[in-house]
Amino acid sequence: MPRVIPNYSLYGDQAQPSWQSTFDFEWIPVRSARYNWEIQPHTHDAFVQILLLRQGAADVQLDHARISERAPCLILIPAQTVHGFHFAPDTDGPVVTAAQRPLESLAQVVMPELVENIRKPLVMSLVSQDAAMDALMPIFLAIERESRRSSIGQVAAALSLITALLVQIARLRQVDAATPVLRDSRKHGQIQKFRALVDARFKQHVPLQDYASELGITPGQLTRLCREVLGTSSLAVLHARLVHEAQRELVYTDVSIKRLASDLGFVDEAYFGRFFRKHTGLTPREFRSRARTSTQ
Repeated sequence: MPRVIPNYSLYGDQAQPSWQSTFDFEWIPVRSARYNWEIQPHTHDAFVQILLLRQGAADVQLDHARISERAPCLILIPAQTVHGFHFAPDTDGPVVTAAQRPLESLAQVVMPELVENIRKPLVMSLVSQDAAMDALMPIFLAIERESRRSSIGQVAAALSLITALLVQIARLRQVDAATPVLRDSRKHGQIQKFRALVDARFKQHVPLQDYASELGITPGQLTRLCREVLGTSSLAVLHARLVHEAQRELVYTDVSIKRLASDLGFVDEAYFGRFFRKHTGLTPREFRSRARTSTQ
């Protein structure tokens, strides 16, 4: 039976669509102590996560890489990256979880080169970067304060602060290029390229053979690669991208189901409806109604 890697919004919580939870702040012990400091490998489908260890230590799994690091240490985990932790019991520090696509959209406007930093996993020791904690902690604490508020502009303020945090991380990457950073394995690089191709072409329903050919491998190798790194098949990656886009359009636009089916490359509305229901358990109309009710 193929290995299935759990997908969470936050570890231990059932995954929710990214529009239902834009950002979250917590301290490492709040969640990790509950699981005896052991966070098993899992993914966040739509969320990037940033951790700052100010004390303690962690064994970090990021896709195929396993890295041991002591505080002070900075960790960035992009969406859809398989990751897990074993923390020392005295570990403490802030954790920010945020919807990645809104951050990328904001970055495209204010600092396009930041997008690559959001998408690139990172484990960075800050032992030799004396000013790093002074630059990072005030931003984390400002995000924490914003997370406690329930007032106008909360999400806008939080995303702006998280963008500022990402700018500081980009500066740290640039200042110390020799800092131990996660080295992309060949397999991880292939997966990243596959995801980029899917993002560009998923509406065209390109055959898996074409994706595999562009990666220089066979369709069977592509599926084995996806199962090994992502815990799912290459076809499931394609379907998940279509479903996510359909959900986003159903929640945020008033486009008709017929038009949406056409925009997503389906031959007719009925076929799209069957596909969507197979993967979500709801018809497109049912999903739109429930999602909008839950966000009111």
